[in-house]
This record gives sequence, C-alpha cells and structure tokens, in this order.
Amino acid sequence: MVSTKVIAAMAVYSAVAAAAPTAPQTKTFSLVQEAVPKSSYRAPAAKLAKALAKFGAPIPDHVAAAAAATGSVSTTPTEYDSEYVTKVTVGASTLNLDIDTGSADLWAFSSKTPSSERSGHNYYKPSSSATEVSGDSWDISYGDGSSAKGVVYKDKVTIGGVSYAKQAVEAATSVSSEFTSDTSIDGLLGLAFSSINTVSPTPQKTFFDNVKSSLAKPIFVAILKHDEAGSYDFGFTDSSKYTGEIAYTDVDDSQGFWSFTADSYSIAGSKSGGSITGIADTGTTLLLLDDSIVDAYYKKVNGASYDSSQGGYVFSCSATLPTFAITVNGHTATIPGDYINYAPVDSSGSSCYGGIQSNSGIGFSIFGDVFLKSQYVVFDASGPQIGFATQA
Repeated sequence: MVSTKVIAAMAVYSAVAAAAPTAPQTKTFSLVQEAVPKSSYRAPAAKLAKALAKFGAPIPDHVAAAAAATGSVSTTPTEYDSEYVTKVTVGASTLNLDIDTGSADLWAFSSKTPSSERSGHNYYKPSSSATEVSGDSWDISYGDGSSAKGVVYKDKVTIGGVSYAKQAVEAATSVSSEFTSDTSIDGLLGLAFSSINTVSPTPQKTFFDNVKSSLAKPIFVAILKHDEAGSYDFGFTDSSKYTGEIAYTDVDDSQGFWSFTADSYSIAGSKSGGSITGIADTGTTLLLLDDSIVDAYYKKVNGASYDSSQGGYVFSCSATLPTFAITVNGHTATIPGDYINYAPVDSSGSSCYGGIQSNSGIGFSIFGDVFLKSQYVVFDASGPQIGFATQA
C-alpha cells in the first residue's frame, strides 16, 4: 500500500538511508501467513479506489462515489482473501501486519496512538533499547480516505526467527477510522525497494534490505493461498511448494516497485494479446489491467456489465468465469475463474464484483492477490528479478 506522498516523491527518488548495523548471519527463515476472518468488509469499489490512488492513477468520480456510499455488510471474509496478515515482533509487541510488496514502510498502531483510535488493536510499544529518530516523521494518505501519520523509532524487529536491532519503525500518532475499524491488522510491513520509503526528511531501509545480506540467498518468496493460510519464505526456495521450474524475468526497480513484463496473455486458454507490464503487489487485493484487456475478459462472462454505481464490472454470483493467464519466459501463470469472482456487492449475494478491474490508465498493470495467490512467486534482489511457478 503506497501513499500519495510516495507518488509525489517518485519523481525525485530520495537517497537510501545510511547503512545500518550488520544483521546476524541467519541463512534462511519462513513465516506462516493467515487469512483472517472479519465481521464485515469494505465495499469492493473502495479496494479499487485505494489501488488506483496508491499508484497515482485518477479515480473516476463514479468509483469514488461508490467507494464512499456502499459501506459494510456482514459477510464471510475468508472467502474473499481481501488481506493476509503475519505475526511480527516489533519492539516489545507482537503485531499482525499486512506484508506489502507495493510499499516500503513498516508502520503500526503504537503507544503514541490515542487509546480511542487503537481500540481492538495490538500496538507497538518501544523496547527498552529503542531510540526515537529526532526530526523524522511520516504521513500517509490513501485514495479511499484512510490515513495515518506519526514519528519514527529505531527498534528490534523479529520475523520468523531473524532479528534486526535497529529497524526503522514508523509509530502512528494518529490513524483514520478506516484503519481503526479494521481490527484484523495492526499496520503494514513494506517489501518494495527502499527508494520509496516515505520517512521525511531521511528515508529509511526496509526490513528485507537490512537483513538480505545475512540470508543464504537475497530472496523472499510469497506463497499466498485461496481461503487458507499461506507463507512467506526468506532466503530459500522450497521445491515441495511448487511444480515444474521457476521462470524468471528481469525486474525494473527504477520506480521502487517489483515491475516486470509478461510476454503475452490469454483468456479462457486462448492467446488474446501481447505483453503486459505491471508490478507484483501483495498489498493490492485485485488484478488491475488496461481497459482493453478488462473489456475483452468480461465479454467472455455471460451477463457481465460495467456498473458505475459499483465502480466496476459485476455479474451474477452464479456465473462461470473463464481463466486469465499471463506467460512469463515460457511459464503460463493461470488464474482460475473462481478466483476472479471477488465478492458480493451487497447483502443479497446475487451480484458479484470482478477481481479483474481497470487500472484507470495508470500506464502499468497491478498484479495483486487475485493473481499472486495462484502462483509461487520469488522476489530476488540479486537481479533484481522475479520468478513464477505453479503452486504445488
């Protein structure tokens, strides 16, 4: 999840912070990720609005209106895989964080957050060895109206048995109602490139950048799953978790994201078009593509139509959706049709919102969880490069 502040800063690309202390020589580690049930979910259009704003795309008025007007309904959120959280030890606290390959900040509810705003959340408490970074601050706003801001500490962070003693931790002093009402997560942990960290005036390095030299390989692997727990593996690949070979392609990190180009795409198994350039983003729920591709996909869905009141394509929840696939260096990465049936748009459960939607002309695609949970995805800093294989 990237703030509008990041988008503005991308034009000037701040220098990475000075080198931090050496991390302990741990070779590999793995952490289990859980799909967390929630008593309500935000309107699908809000997901679309947030993703568009995250990358500087214009938000059409009808999408913004739909995001603001629809509110929440009682539902079974694990069916929607709307977010994944991982337990991370931050200072003196264990937090449920959303690991996000589309941002480069570790921020969390904190002891400096007003108690009324952090109700129902775990929150960051500085350890006895923590130090506050004098003069540094952060301020993040998202397209759906959510926001957070605060101060910066250096503190010990531990994930899956690996620790870094002086990790930048962005402690919230104020958090908007959109975040306070979602008690599933206590903050975000960014795994994009450190060049887009939002701390001002001195951007900070991500946890992965700080520990990658201590790993057996400078990689992490996202294994998101549909409606069940997945994992992130650091420093190694595990052949028991994928089939065939891992197909790698170069990453363009010039804008701070894990950006790659797929060779072609297909709908319902038939090749439909040429290359697609996009980013792999675990912090975005949907798959956002150029309008021409989105329109071509929903022409294959009986009864699908663009509903301006919902801000995107909808269809009967009982519809059979075709597959969508991209080809990367000979590997065909296929999304099953049922993954693209994202969520009901209202409590009746008769009409559903598509997991493929428009990128609003941003100029690149966003490969969010709808796509990523179909794949074994290797993020390799040594290239940089990204690799895909079919999950076992």
